Amino acid sequence: MTSQAADRPDPVVASRRSKITPEREREFFDAVLDQIRECGYDAVTMEGVAATTRCSKSTLYRQWRTKPQFVAAALRSSGQSRFAGIDTGSLAEDLRLAARAAGEWSGKDTKLLQALGHAIMHDPELKQALRETLVEPEIAELKEILRRGVERGEVPAGHPALEYVPAQMFGVLRVRPVLEGEYADPDYLVRFVEAAVLPALGLT
Repeated sequence: MTSQAADRPDPVVASRRSKITPEREREFFDAVLDQIRECGYDAVTMEGVAATTRCSKSTLYRQWRTKPQFVAAALRSSGQSRFAGIDTGSLAEDLRLAARAAGEWSGKDTKLLQALGHAIMHDPELKQALRETLVEPEIAELKEILRRGVERGEVPAGHPALEYVPAQMFGVLRVRPVLEGEYADPDYLVRFVEAAVLPALGLT
């Protein structure tokens, strides 16, 4: 068999995959991510997700051969930046809105990161899917917010604090549950931005 033929999708598999509607697929993805948040990655099984969604486990195995592949697909399907569309014309206001948006998702996202913490260290595909979903889109949007602020002259291009803003924002999301036992909600994150991020950039 040529390599080209080997790469060609199996028509039987493709036919089976096409039977699942996007709505049903979304239901599967939501179920596995919710179970990971609640029970932890190791406790989640394909059988458990099948029972929750009232399907046969063979349906899931036909679509995704292993649990890591299933979870990676679920992560990628949910990828969206919480900061997309934020552009008030003011860097300080943009960062406040970004903080509030991050806080609204903090519980779900932080739980997922915590639950996947051990697994992603041993599965490169999961690790990459997590970065593509919860890290890279957010960093890209934050950098765009900062770039516009520099372009408007609100912050000098060479300001040393610019490169640390994403680390500040993501760091407090991960650390507050450890230090204080609470997720970083919208009000907390806005206060953090006003007390730590804006002063570092020379903004008010």
